[in-house]
Amino acid sequence: MSDTLERIVIAGAGMAGLHAAEALRERGFEGRLTLVGEEAHRPYSRPPLSKEVLTGVGMDPAIGGPGWLVGHRALSLREDSVLDELDLDWRLGERAVGLDPVAREVRVDGPEGTTPLRYDGLIVATGARAGRLPTDLAGVHVLRTLEDAETVRSAFDSAGHLVVVGAGFVGAEVTASARAIGMEVTLVEAAPTPLTRVVAPVIGDVLTQMHRDNGVDVRLGVAVTGVEGAGRVERVHLSDGSTVESSLVVAGIGVHLNTEWLRGSGVELSREGAVLCDRYSKTSLPNVYAVGDLANWPHPRYGGRIRLEHWTNASEQGAAAAHNLLAGSGKTPFTPVPYFWSDQYKKKIQLLGQGAPADRVTFVHGSPKDRKFVAFLGRGGMLTGVLGLRSTPRTMRYRSLLEKPTTWDEALVAAGVSPAV
Repeated sequence: MSDTLERIVIAGAGMAGLHAAEALRERGFEGRLTLVGEEAHRPYSRPPLSKEVLTGVGMDPAIGGPGWLVGHRALSLREDSVLDELDLDWRLGERAVGLDPVAREVRVDGPEGTTPLRYDGLIVATGARAGRLPTDLAGVHVLRTLEDAETVRSAFDSAGHLVVVGAGFVGAEVTASARAIGMEVTLVEAAPTPLTRVVAPVIGDVLTQMHRDNGVDVRLGVAVTGVEGAGRVERVHLSDGSTVESSLVVAGIGVHLNTEWLRGSGVELSREGAVLCDRYSKTSLPNVYAVGDLANWPHPRYGGRIRLEHWTNASEQGAAAAHNLLAGSGKTPFTPVPYFWSDQYKKKIQLLGQGAPADRVTFVHGSPKDRKFVAFLGRGGMLTGVLGLRSTPRTMRYRSLLEKPTTWDEALVAAGVSPAV
């Protein structure tokens, strides 16, 4: 470990920031470690916000009023006593607003104004914020933070009909959760299938039918052109000329990366605002690394650079960047097998690797008709992804095929399928 690293700042107190902090301590860093987080809460798990939290699973009915979600057991990442052992300088409810690489200072905006934080090493983990529909009407929400989930869950109790805009992970899970408690739901997606950027259309068709099997009014290939109401949303207008009456809208229309504070600092950003890293997660500045949703780095098995917004990647990359920050010349390239899962209608969807774009899809176990299968996805003669629906053990069995370059035919043989199929 470099003797010059006495003060490390982690900007961002989510999954990636927490895992970076834990890894730094595990690898022997004993200096001042500061964790800056815009939210007032210690790190918590976001995936349950669109599932257990909205359905009320695991919720103590005795807890009510503002802030009732703080104690929801599904959100817990670590016991407070475990976090206390990390000996962190917690700067919660504060936000990174600027970076001076010459002075090696992060400017932080907090209750006492803007103050500088000196660093010898910096890990950028400020993540992303939810994209919003262009309206100020009440009843139109997003779901990204604990407070968002509290607001949406409370609105479920009085709303008659819910419109979900966007059939990505968040939109699909909000839809499934709302149906689980008996709400009427219309799911609107501008693309021809759900998760268009993540899975091949043939898989998207299965997911569409799964929503319809569960009573969802799915509108594909149409966009929201406006929302209307007298102070509160009452109806949603769509690009096909139709209108959906609704008193509650939840938008899952992507994210905006929280990297504006890095502009002008010398940290190289992509056109979308992602932080461009090398294969070690290091940015264009010395001793500055980036992890999680905002990091864009080269991956040798996927033909270019990738950026992932997955829970698993945030944890793995946070730990990997911490190792590399301390490693000196012993850095290790970050080349994970991407992995995500989603729970919808009591069915688990899992994807290893990349599911799109794909020029070949083969169902190697089960079938879409049965809503239980494992599918191989490939591109350019190579296996690029494995997707499973209600098939956890079999899906995870094929992870090793994605840890190294595997041809399409080799993958089929490993699954016991004739390459001629």
